[in-house]
Amino acid sequence: MLFQDIAGQEVIKNKLINNIRNKRVSHAQMFLGAEGSGKLALALAYAQYLNCQNPSETDSCGVCPPCNKFNKLIHPDLHMFFPVANNKDFTKDVNSVTYLSHWRNFVLESPYFGLPDWYSHIGIENKQGVIKADDCNEIIRLMGLKPYESQYKIVIIWMVEKIFHSAAPKLLKIFEEPPDKTLFILIAENQEQILKTILSRAQILKIPSVKEVDVADFLKQKFNTESQLAKKIAFLSAGNMSEAIRLSKEGLEGVDALETFRNWMLDCHSFKVNGILKTVENISKEGREKQKSLIAYGIKMLRLSMLFSMQIKTDSLVRIEGDEKIFLEKFSKFINTSNINEASALFQEAYTHIERNANPKILFTDLSFKMTRLLRSVK
Repeated sequence: MLFQDIAGQEVIKNKLINNIRNKRVSHAQMFLGAEGSGKLALALAYAQYLNCQNPSETDSCGVCPPCNKFNKLIHPDLHMFFPVANNKDFTKDVNSVTYLSHWRNFVLESPYFGLPDWYSHIGIENKQGVIKADDCNEIIRLMGLKPYESQYKIVIIWMVEKIFHSAAPKLLKIFEEPPDKTLFILIAENQEQILKTILSRAQILKIPSVKEVDVADFLKQKFNTESQLAKKIAFLSAGNMSEAIRLSKEGLEGVDALETFRNWMLDCHSFKVNGILKTVENISKEGREKQKSLIAYGIKMLRLSMLFSMQIKTDSLVRIEGDEKIFLEKFSKFINTSNINEASALFQEAYTHIERNANPKILFTDLSFKMTRLLRSVK
């Protein structure tokens, strides 16, 4: 993975490169950021740069033997661990090694993905994956080995908050005092779910969401997405490259949630039960990703409606035009300080429940009637 192939994040890239060039490589680092921010891609590019034989001031060379192996995720000094669970093919005693070939193929296809995407890929959508004690034992075993080919031995633990709690103590001493020339890169999304004993032993690097302009540029360059569509996707995806890539592949059909959201909210405000139930039925038939997109769009429109009602001009509002602008002018009359917090919380909660495979019909019915109450509370 080259830094140049990662969407945006120039400040983070420069920081990582400068740390290496100035020999300030902390032995345990945590890349903490939201889904789609590029944490894994940055970790892989960082690891490759660290072991590249001919690095420039801005990137790995991409062609030396270590780079060739890192590009294929087969370098013998690169070790990766991630949450897993049993599936129909692997019914017992699974660990990261069990799914390593699946992991490599999935990451090489795109390093931008979240837990639900990974779980779906390996067929464990209805289970909670964990980083198991076997993985922790394997990490400890690796610490007894010297790097095979390169300067540094790299251990990447993706979604470190999923480490099985009873197994975590095995790693604490290693995080604190690892062997020489060993780098742990811990990747996480939710700081509150990480064991404090792990947090205290890692240098935290917070990865921001990708800037809107960088999302659009990435889509145009990598997927030949038409300029206006790229801008619209960048706006809707809110800095989540995983979501942006998915929307780009689906095209306008996957992006244009306005009509569904507008009709849904109109029925909620008018308390048209038949209309609400019809919308819920239609949404429930869609795939989980489209349901998430609709909720994400709703979160965005709630925020913009609040800004609109308060007459606060932002870049996001300035770019709103056409039917969306007309809708915001009307919808903003029913969103204010009395209901915005609860409405936003409802949509955020719904997004989380969709990711966890909640029953969509029950979820959207409940959300609809709660929004009916909030919208009709504004006189």
